[in-house]
Amino acid sequence: MTERQGPRTARRYPCEKCPLRPLPIFREFEPQELAFISTFKKGELAVERGAAVLVEGNNSAHLYTVLSGWGFRYKLLEDGRRQILNYVMPGDLIGLQGSVMGEMQHSVEALSELLLCVFERDSLHGLYRSHPGLAYDITWLAASEERMLDENLLSLGRRTALERAAYLIAFIHARASAVGLNGKKPVQIPITQQHVADTLGLSLVHTNKTLRKLMERKLIHWRDGGCAVIDPDGLRAIAGWEGLGESRRPLV
Repeated sequence: MTERQGPRTARRYPCEKCPLRPLPIFREFEPQELAFISTFKKGELAVERGAAVLVEGNNSAHLYTVLSGWGFRYKLLEDGRRQILNYVMPGDLIGLQGSVMGEMQHSVEALSELLLCVFERDSLHGLYRSHPGLAYDITWLAASEERMLDENLLSLGRRTALERAAYLIAFIHARASAVGLNGKKPVQIPITQQHVADTLGLSLVHTNKTLRKLMERKLIHWRDGGCAVIDPDGLRAIAGWEGLGESRRPLV
């Protein structure tokens, strides 16, 4: 299901019973904020693995918060080459760029089945006008995304291939663990080596050789369906990365 097919309006999860809110990573809402978000939310959208959520160049009437599942943001060159910009996980707000700039400057695809909370873009002005706390939350989320992109740019520009791969996997693992992906089970990152190559700007052959080095050091294990992290501390040490280092974050 894509943006053009429209959202399903049925609600499996009322905002008051959102499964993400009890997680310690997310800040609590004031009662009036929760009441507004409940009216702001128009339904939920189920997206199949591999389907487009948002498409570069298109206008979107909706914003989305990821309720469950994995996705990624990317841009395409005219010849089909792909640059993955970041990975989408529960609690992430997507589609804000289309609300501000009129059309999307990147695409979003589902890595697994996704469940999204759907918000009407036209209601965003009411949020900024009447709920400055929520408006700050959206600004915080945008600033956080900028910080993540800064770190990714550092990887592409200055880290070695081994450091890039170690950082990427440690980063994804840390974010996924914080938002409870896979529940109490070890996080299984549902990416292929092609996804890694398209994120790091490396050839598939170079990516394979680099990931093998991490496997030989017993830092990760690559199996069908993705990557399992064995030693996140070891990955962070190779990357020279101190970790997320953030306290509680907003959830819109």
